[in-house]
Amino acid sequence: GLLVFFSYVLVELGALLSEYRARRGLRPLKAVDLAHSLRATRDLRRALNDGALPPGLREPLTKVVDLRALSPGLRRAVARRILDEEEMRRARIVDRTDLMVRLGPALGLMGTLIPLGPGLAALGRGDVKGLAQAVIIAFDTTVVGLAVGGMAFFISRVRRRWYQDHLSVLEALMECVLEVVDRDEQEKVAAGL
Repeated sequence: GLLVFFSYVLVELGALLSEYRARRGLRPLKAVDLAHSLRATRDLRRALNDGALPPGLREPLTKVVDLRALSPGLRRAVARRILDEEEMRRARIVDRTDLMVRLGPALGLMGTLIPLGPGLAALGRGDVKGLAQAVIIAFDTTVVGLAVGGMAFFISRVRRRWYQDHLSVLEALMECVLEVVDRDEQEKVAAGL
């Protein structure tokens, strides 16, 4: 189990580095400037697809733009649901490594205690070599378990911080998009009267 967890945490570490490179390669996102430009625009779809937004923000906001046909109250409720789904998706990603934070050291402790029983029995028979092998296995599993827990903790903390920032920006931009959609709807109603 520890070897599987260790392999998995290495894969997650690689995914974290890849995510870091993708985040770093994006143009700096200035949410305030973007919110002002969204409020001033007449064509939301073009503004969202101009490349200024990363896909993780563009896709949920485009879904909200597609809600124009709904009433304002229903539009806000569906937008809230889209935001909740995005939050749950991000939470599931962090939960994978949070689980390893707890299970890695627990399996390491089990790997420490299990070989000590036969090691102590070997010591009782005078077999010091058997005890030495059991102690080596015990310490190795402890180290691997703690390494899994430590790396998983680091990955979870970094992702949690990134995702909280992402969701905060997404929520602010979603409010701006809803404001623009509401404004456009009110202008159409006023022009039709």
